[in-house]
Amino acid sequence: MVQKGDLLLQMKGVQKRFGGAIALRGADLSIRAGEIHALLGENGAGKSTMLKILAGVHVNDGGTITLGSKVFTTGSPQASIEQGIAVIYQEPSLFLDLSLAENVFIGRQPMKGAAIDWEFAQSEAARLFAELGVQLDPKRQARGLSIADQQVVEIAKALSMNANIILMDEPTAALSASEVERLMTVMKSLKEANKAVIFVSHRLDEVLAISDYITVMRDGATVSENPVGATDLQKIIKEMVGRELTELFPKTEHKIGEIVLEVTGMSNPAYFRDISFSVRKGEIVALAGLVGSGRSEVARAIFGIDKYETGSVKIKGVELEKGSPIAAMAKKIALVPEDRRQQGLFMIAGVDRNIAMESFDRLKKARVFLNFKKERALTETWREKLSIKYAGPSNPVDSLSGGNQQKVVLAKWLATDPDILIVDEPTRGIDVGTKAEVHKLIDTAAGEGKAVLMISSELPEVLGMADRIIVMREGRKVAELSRAEATQENVIAAATTGKVGA
Repeated sequence: MVQKGDLLLQMKGVQKRFGGAIALRGADLSIRAGEIHALLGENGAGKSTMLKILAGVHVNDGGTITLGSKVFTTGSPQASIEQGIAVIYQEPSLFLDLSLAENVFIGRQPMKGAAIDWEFAQSEAARLFAELGVQLDPKRQARGLSIADQQVVEIAKALSMNANIILMDEPTAALSASEVERLMTVMKSLKEANKAVIFVSHRLDEVLAISDYITVMRDGATVSENPVGATDLQKIIKEMVGRELTELFPKTEHKIGEIVLEVTGMSNPAYFRDISFSVRKGEIVALAGLVGSGRSEVARAIFGIDKYETGSVKIKGVELEKGSPIAAMAKKIALVPEDRRQQGLFMIAGVDRNIAMESFDRLKKARVFLNFKKERALTETWREKLSIKYAGPSNPVDSLSGGNQQKVVLAKWLATDPDILIVDEPTRGIDVGTKAEVHKLIDTAAGEGKAVLMISSELPEVLGMADRIIVMREGRKVAELSRAEATQENVIAAATTGKVGA
């Protein structure tokens, strides 16, 4: 019987190399029963490699890994499960047409003679959901579940397999504030059951709120392991980036000019209604609000990906054609989308091809063929400007860290020299050091006279970077705040109640 405080996992001097790249160079990690343990570090620090070794995806090249008193068997996901380790990914992989009980026991259905004992499966799934403090109907279909509920089903599945160590990779990245709070309650229930939770997150406020221990990694090695009470935000940031990070939000004052983007009465009843605002030259305007408030849909409609039924979008006083990204790009609008992997990049294509993608017209030779020399020169220019790290320009962008992928998306659009830059969740899923670099890029773009529209779920980012904040709630604009008026209390009140100061 596992007791609270028992050492469940110990990794000592773990090494991993992928070709010429060293992912881990002597990493350590100790995990005890009944604790929530955060694994932190910049993108490329080695966090994901550590989790993938434990998940059985990779085999370590050196060092030792023990589970209790036994040597850990690496390189097999099934072996990891059998050894009591389960992984909850950021995007759950449920069978959407099956019931929740079927998903919990997929491939391990309880039998009653020659038939599946569905009554037991449903009652056991209900018991596991109750144990996690969540009310879910085990008979309902998985289709239509929120990401947060899907994660709970995955956790219930892990408990049904007697997992003692639960690995979570960016579990809150796609969740709303209320869903994050509920997931934290679930994590605490796992802790009370003497399970160990190891989770990776870039949201340091959440880490400090929920963790018992924090391990920080940098450049493939462990920098520190401390109880949460023995560290603080500034110390963690310094350990992650190897330097003092005094300006996470490097906002500077810029000359704000004429109106460049003007949205008037724009409505799509399914997502948003009567949206009006403007963005001026040299100005950063943030669209804030809870997940599902319609912010991203407004940005997509401006760019022409989605259509809107009424209202208008004007660029420098001239009405923009509806539903046409080509027309938007012709008017020098750029959109860095929320989901860089699905919407912003060709993951199997090279870094150079991704950066040049929207600039082909001026990179053609004799107006027909792509000039590869110019393509490489463009890639090198933006590699230097944005400090993009990659082994070679033709390497697939899928081989880059999340932060470097985000820089490639930004480079692709900045290379078009847009007048209007729309950035949707520009720092989601990237580390604190890269966040500061992305914030500087956005500030520099405004300093060059570009009109910037930024959508972000991170309130510190909104408050730190915006000249004005438009707050949305349930598809409607409920507040417009100047930088002086924008406080955490005012934005949260508007986003949750529709009234400032409520």
